[in-house]
Amino acid sequence: MPKPDEPESLLAFPCDFPIKIMGLTQPGFAQSVMGVVLHHAPDFDAATMEMRKSRQGKYLSLTVTVRATSREQLDNLYRELCDHPMVTMVL
Repeated sequence: MPKPDEPESLLAFPCDFPIKIMGLTQPGFAQSVMGVVLHHAPDFDAATMEMRKSRQGKYLSLTVTVRATSREQLDNLYRELCDHPMVTMVL
């Protein structure tokens, strides 16, 4: 049961949850993001990460689908990704 001050989650946990992370194309970007993701979702399979460069190659978009076990896990993952210096945007 959710706490009175927390809105009820629309997600039923556990669930597969896709996250898109964008940043400038630079050495080590994908590896850095992978480290953050594995910190919060140790069972994530790195081989499933999808990578796509922008049309002119300036940006790199990474899509990871994690097996989310709680809202707290997703909130912590989003927070760390958003605070990462190499990350421009998280969706």
